[in-house]
Amino acid sequence: MGDLLWAPSEERVRDSNMKKFMDFAGKRSGKSFGTYDELYKWSIESIPDFWDAVWDFTEVRASRRFDKVVDDMGAFPGARWFPGAKLNYAENLLRHRDDRAAFIFKGENKKTARMSYSELYTAVSQLAGSLRGMGISPGDRVVGYMPNMIETAVAMLGATSIGAVWASSATDIGPGAALERFGQIEPKVMFTSDGYFYKGKTFKTLQNAAKVVEGIPSIERLVVVPYTEERPDISAIPKAIHYVDFLARGNSAGMRFEQLPADHPVYIMFSSGTTGKPKCMVQGAAGILVNHLKELIIHTDLRRDDVHFFITSCSWMMWNWLMSSLATGNTIILYDGNPNYPDPGAAWRLVQDEKVTMFGCSASYINFLRAEGLKPGKDYDLSSLREIWQTGSALPQEGFEYVYREIKEDLHFNSSSGGTDINGCFCTGSPIQAVHAGELQGPGLGMKIKAFDEAGRPVVDRQGELVCEAPAPSMPLYFWNDPGGKKYRDTYFNVYPGVWRHGDYVVFHSDTGGITFYGRSDSLLKPSGVRIGTSEIYNQVEELEEIADSLAIGQNWQGDQRVILFVKMAGGLHLTDELRGNIKKILLKNASPRHVPARIIEAPDIPYTFNMKKVESAVANIINGRPVTNRDALKNPESLDFYEKARDELQS
Repeated sequence: MGDLLWAPSEERVRDSNMKKFMDFAGKRSGKSFGTYDELYKWSIESIPDFWDAVWDFTEVRASRRFDKVVDDMGAFPGARWFPGAKLNYAENLLRHRDDRAAFIFKGENKKTARMSYSELYTAVSQLAGSLRGMGISPGDRVVGYMPNMIETAVAMLGATSIGAVWASSATDIGPGAALERFGQIEPKVMFTSDGYFYKGKTFKTLQNAAKVVEGIPSIERLVVVPYTEERPDISAIPKAIHYVDFLARGNSAGMRFEQLPADHPVYIMFSSGTTGKPKCMVQGAAGILVNHLKELIIHTDLRRDDVHFFITSCSWMMWNWLMSSLATGNTIILYDGNPNYPDPGAAWRLVQDEKVTMFGCSASYINFLRAEGLKPGKDYDLSSLREIWQTGSALPQEGFEYVYREIKEDLHFNSSSGGTDINGCFCTGSPIQAVHAGELQGPGLGMKIKAFDEAGRPVVDRQGELVCEAPAPSMPLYFWNDPGGKKYRDTYFNVYPGVWRHGDYVVFHSDTGGITFYGRSDSLLKPSGVRIGTSEIYNQVEELEEIADSLAIGQNWQGDQRVILFVKMAGGLHLTDELRGNIKKILLKNASPRHVPARIIEAPDIPYTFNMKKVESAVANIINGRPVTNRDALKNPESLDFYEKARDELQS
């Protein structure tokens, strides 16, 4: 058991939304829930009753209620949630329409903006009218290649209000990576900016957007939001229009929210692209909404008077999660840029000045603060701060201890883990439970999760694979261009039949009920919590004539993950510092800063299966000190000898 770091006061427990939900669910079920464990047990034993209670407790707005909560709990995958319901995702997020601030935008370049809920409603109505005017209808795709700006949120809300499907990537992703994502789903409209700011530098991105439009014939309109310039020159870019001009074509009067089936697609999220192009995960409106409201209102305890600041970009599912908090009527801080610019105290000044109550970040951010020796609790007024919500990758025990020692003694440190796949959490926090160092407080309500060993047996107090044994509403409806659902089944259900395997190593602790995460069990890379596909690296590196082959893995490193790239050189050549530098420059330019490896190492051979697939998992296991169990599946098992020798050097 990790050391006890925090326990909520009786008053905090009594006033929490979790306690209110316990009472609400208890009255409906005829049960008495005195502890979180009792509530969780009911939530996974009576799954339809639980989600029925969540729907009503969070006051989901629907023009027609569902006929039943789920059609078939035994269909896994394939269960249909809330059949018969008609609703609109954006309408639920825009239920508040007064003068309270919905968004406060802060850019690292000192640009700021505010928008009230009433102004947001008007802007969304105008944008929706413009989209309708050009013929966008339910099911059409609208995408954002955007910074984390108010206009990005308006575009998403406008698109989903008319039933269009939204997908987004941040502007720091290169045009090649954006094309691999957006090209598959054939959008009709793309929103972009003229550039962005990062670490005090200005990056112009209009040409990147132009390449994406050129590569996707389905795009009819490129809407350009000014950011680095007041009115950028778009005359040379086909199909481009200024955001203000596009908005003016709409009408703010008579906002109409399209009423759609519960399983109408609302988001397309992208997988990492580990084995090829990123998979396009299609997610349903009701499932995403109900799960987000469960996590935001019940687990996170968000309310109308909260100020919510999450360090994210619109490439990360936490942006989608953040947007759903509009339904609570809280104020959202949108920050674009480096949170450590011009100095590591930048984010904490924002917390202090805007009186932030809920602050969200990644494990890598907390580890950075530790490494810098920052003491935010001493240097800034954090009296408003009630909760820190951390996710992205596993945070070591020392990170938990740092939060309570150097940031604030009395706050709820809500460490959570889930994924883009479910746009939410399998494991998360609770405002009525204690926090122990190195442990997530427990499984999320309604998530029937366990740790399995290799034989598919549940294990406690030792490492196993995180699995989910029952359907949940926010699981993908399907993958785009996946006839028959083969990719879907292969991704989650090919190890334990009828059970979702998520790809994380975890330990369930019997004494505290907490859960410790130990990193990914597959070849997905997650530096700073951002999902990266190895193929995105290979596609760039293997274009170099000096490189015959390559293999990228994630190494657990100082509480985060760093990318290690092994390269097999073309005949007679050797890896030089000059080539290392060239590889890094190419990845920085054509992919993103997170794709740049921490180490690039020459290797004599790359392991392959008999059907000629690279075996990243075997090398990742070796480098991270885990056993390799599939040597017999390798065409060249002797190639692993080199990586075993390299392990000691990489761990030093």
